[in-house]
Amino acid sequence: MSDRYESIRQQLTRDPQKWLITGVAGFIGSNLLEALLKLDQEVVGLDNFATGHQRNLDEVRSVVTPAQWARFRFVEGDIRNLDDCRAAVKGAAHVLHEAALGSVPRSVNDPITTHEVNISGFLNMLVAARDAKVESFTYAASSSTYGDHPGLPKVEDRIGQPLSPYAVTKYANELYASVFARTYGLNAIGLRYFNVFGKRQDPDGAYAAVIPKWTAALIADEQVTINGDGETSRDFCFIDNVVQMNILAALSEPQARNQVYNVAVGDRTTLNQLYDGLKRELAENGVINEGSAVYAPFRAGDVRHSQANVDKAVQLLGYASAIPLADGLAIAMPWYIRFLSERRVPAEADMATRPA
Repeated sequence: MSDRYESIRQQLTRDPQKWLITGVAGFIGSNLLEALLKLDQEVVGLDNFATGHQRNLDEVRSVVTPAQWARFRFVEGDIRNLDDCRAAVKGAAHVLHEAALGSVPRSVNDPITTHEVNISGFLNMLVAARDAKVESFTYAASSSTYGDHPGLPKVEDRIGQPLSPYAVTKYANELYASVFARTYGLNAIGLRYFNVFGKRQDPDGAYAAVIPKWTAALIADEQVTINGDGETSRDFCFIDNVVQMNILAALSEPQARNQVYNVAVGDRTTLNQLYDGLKRELAENGVINEGSAVYAPFRAGDVRHSQANVDKAVQLLGYASAIPLADGLAIAMPWYIRFLSERRVPAEADMATRPA
């Protein structure tokens, strides 16, 4: 843990703030909620459960104290509705905007809905945050913004042409945030996430991320499908790194604001290496899969290689001690195994009573 991050955590514990997390029932949003509640912050969460789950909120409730949970207020709403955004952001000092429709393939199949959520919804949140005079607006950007730029590692000020509708929406977010900073004085920071993984990441559905999807298949003794030749590479980023960066960004110094930052480890792992690593980690947890992967065509819109340079985040935000892939898998795997062994519960159980 970096000295700056620890200093900010202590500061927040002494002087609690009010936060809004959009997409709070999602993978990243619920991890941010857990971290902030454990620091005794007051948190409002906004979600429409399009991709988030009640079970994520229930799990957070189970790992914080009753007093900490009492500091959380949930608003069921949609960022495509400006009134919902205004109601949620009222009185907040800091916004962590995670609500979005992720997935490159999803955007290729349904560009209109991706645009409505990721651009129109984003603009609604900017307007609501501006009018509420928030102190900071930190938003989920994406490594997809680098598009077809061939350089490695990826540096924030050098991007190429976007390769998917999703990438277009995330680049548009950066442009809008920059305009709101210059025009209205909004303090906005974009975080370009690189292949985030960790507990509460959904393994189900057509657009599941690779680590939970493959882990679920291996645990179920099913075959894993690798798109392409397996030499496509990614900078896999453990969720705790993302939590650190969001808190550092929200409480950043003036010279670090109104910019974008890579959120990653600064390393590169091929899909073949990831597959072998998952099998090793599962074996160490007593789950053996003797099968082998099969290979399928490359996916439309995917970039070939991705690796981040995180020097800017280190220098301006104090980002440090990033948890690498192997360590992150070791931390996350017991959760995946436990969750996947319990998920045969009927779907209606996910519609349990939602927090008031």
